[in-house]
Amino acid sequence: MLLGFITSCSMGGRGTSEADYDVIPLPMEITQETGDAFSLTSATKIKYPEGNDKMKRNAEFLVEYINIATGLKTAVSNESLSENVIILATGLDSNNSEAYNININSKAITITGASEAGVFYGIQTLRKATPVEEVGSVLYSAVNINDEPRFGYRGMSLDVARHFQPVEFVKKYIDMLALHNVNQFHWHLTEDQGWRIEIDSYPRLTEVGSMRNETVIGRNSGEFDGIPHGGFYTKDELKDIVEYAKERYITVIPEVDLPGHMLAALTAYPELGCTGGPYEVVGEWGVFDDILCAGKEETFTFLEAVLTEVMEIFPSEYIHIGGDEAPKTRWEECPYCQARIKELGLTDRDGHNAEHYLQSYVTARVEKFLNDHGRRIIGWDEILEGELAPNATVMSWRGMEGGIQAARMGHDVIMTPTTYAYFDYYQAQNTDEEPLGIGGFLPLEQVYSFEPAPDILTDDEKKHILGPQANLWTEYIKEPWHVEYMVLPRLAAMSEVQWMQPENKNYENFLERLPRLIKHYDKLDYTYATHVFDVQGKYTPNFETNSLDVVFSTIDDADVFYSLDGTEPSESSIKYEGKFSISEDAEINAVAIRDGVKSKVLNEVVKVNKATYRPIELLTTPARSYEYSGAEMLIDGLTGKNTNYRTGRWIGFQGEDLVAVIDMQQPTEISSIKINNAVVTGDWIFDSSEIIVETSDDKNSFVTVVSEKITDDKNEHWSEISTHDITFEPVTARYFKITVKPSVMPEWHPGKGRSAFIFVDEMSLN
Repeated sequence: MLLGFITSCSMGGRGTSEADYDVIPLPMEITQETGDAFSLTSATKIKYPEGNDKMKRNAEFLVEYINIATGLKTAVSNESLSENVIILATGLDSNNSEAYNININSKAITITGASEAGVFYGIQTLRKATPVEEVGSVLYSAVNINDEPRFGYRGMSLDVARHFQPVEFVKKYIDMLALHNVNQFHWHLTEDQGWRIEIDSYPRLTEVGSMRNETVIGRNSGEFDGIPHGGFYTKDELKDIVEYAKERYITVIPEVDLPGHMLAALTAYPELGCTGGPYEVVGEWGVFDDILCAGKEETFTFLEAVLTEVMEIFPSEYIHIGGDEAPKTRWEECPYCQARIKELGLTDRDGHNAEHYLQSYVTARVEKFLNDHGRRIIGWDEILEGELAPNATVMSWRGMEGGIQAARMGHDVIMTPTTYAYFDYYQAQNTDEEPLGIGGFLPLEQVYSFEPAPDILTDDEKKHILGPQANLWTEYIKEPWHVEYMVLPRLAAMSEVQWMQPENKNYENFLERLPRLIKHYDKLDYTYATHVFDVQGKYTPNFETNSLDVVFSTIDDADVFYSLDGTEPSESSIKYEGKFSISEDAEINAVAIRDGVKSKVLNEVVKVNKATYRPIELLTTPARSYEYSGAEMLIDGLTGKNTNYRTGRWIGFQGEDLVAVIDMQQPTEISSIKINNAVVTGDWIFDSSEIIVETSDDKNSFVTVVSEKITDDKNEHWSEISTHDITFEPVTARYFKITVKPSVMPEWHPGKGRSAFIFVDEMSLN
């Protein structure tokens, strides 16, 4: 996954190189000063205040970073030095404890922080400004840098419950977070598929609950690998990791998900469930009906014992208690839970049933226990259903709405919506060439565009937005390299969302700075996705010329070569010189070539029909998150390559007809229509139920040409592209109105009786 043409450097040379302060995240203020540059050599000393162990460790980090990047072997000192020295100091006057200043002149580099953490972030900036190559010296031009983070909470999660990761990799992951100025490590440690924390009072949690017999192959295919998978961390290992993170100014926030996602615990202690089992540590993915019994007092004895030991391991202010995806099926039938509901006087009200309020009771009771021990809870936004616990912080993942609601209620919020922050989503449209992922589509640019504190909130409400977090769930991510690949370089984009003021962000400028950070990735042996270095294509229907305008770009303006006949492009192919147009069938292949090395091939197939590039108008409104470029997606000659409906190739409608009028611009004979539907019933996306074609010569009075009903007789989940090719007697008209109706979800589906989503990629008329 590495890019030799990006990362080559003058290894073996012992000359001089120059630092570059345009790092990621970009500092708030960089002022060039007059005077000579500072020359870093192996004779340079790193000075820290005597008696300050944190600053000594900071100095040792800087020595290590410089050596890794340049090969230079500097040394730590607390002597009184005034030349050829990097001085680390606290005492910066700032209300932000993570603020820092870097001042560089010919004699010294001085990093002053508002705290030891501020100094650490100044060190990260200096580290990333340092070129990655073996040199005899590095020149740092005279400069003054002032910087501080926008958000005090800058998070990244890792799920080790679905797939366990060894201690050494967790430490590598923490180092990766430190490089990106992340200060909160949300560690997902318990799940239906495995329990990872050693608990003395309930030893079977790890003896039994940490191991599953096998793991499903792919996306719940029904086939299993037959290989046991598991593992857990001892208390000593957990405490070691907590200390490792603390040295890097990262707080580890453990998550013990409750009352759902507890099958591993129930397998170990079946008496904690409503039915008494038997249960098993599951080897497939999803949401399961069996959760902790809220009616049994021993459930709370269990939770308090577990959380007591968790607090002994993790000193963090926050403990994450999950709260998501907890079906109430068992509670509705459980005599213990129903007795608890009666005892508490819980009833259906305000759109929630009594069982929702029972979960609110569980959350509030756990919160009180943790509050009494000086801790606070974080819960997923499902904890808003019913009554929100008094002091809870909400982690908003199902979009921004839950976080907005919580902020307006006066609760603190961490924004981590799937649309911007779920790094288990694919990074490229062509998912067939990617490692297996959960689905979705989250490219680098979309991560960068994230605004965690939307203007819909007042200034006072925005104060409740603690910060953003990116999440990595590992149902389909087993190996450490795959973890890194999904996180990088998207974490670089998230780091600027977390650190920089929004008015200072600029995606094009970010892309210019990214290759220098990636040289650090290579030196640190990080695996990362390279899509950002491939050719990017933009395709725009031109209604005046009835053609498709094509624009190629690369991160570094590399030479691009392309073909239109499906052949492999080379330096002898057409060289891209600027926008060009296509008006007939073509198979576009394009590559960037840098020093003779090719990028991945960009491939697009263009299929032209009589409606392609003709003016089109939508008479109904797409779902807000799935509108993309709008009506033109239906006549651009481009189709969805798979059922990944988030790639921008499928336009989505939620429970509403898709109605479009195509202007053929002159009377045109048509005798067929072809429409594709992306069907993913697990995501409430079904096939069309009916397709109607109407014609008009004046765009006012329409006549129905064909109305075809579509029947879906399947009785289980399915996912595929469903193609409807409808023929009819030839008809000549200028305007064609196409209506695509959604299905009503069937009885076997959880959404039974509701109108489904429909997703369409192209309307072909011939």
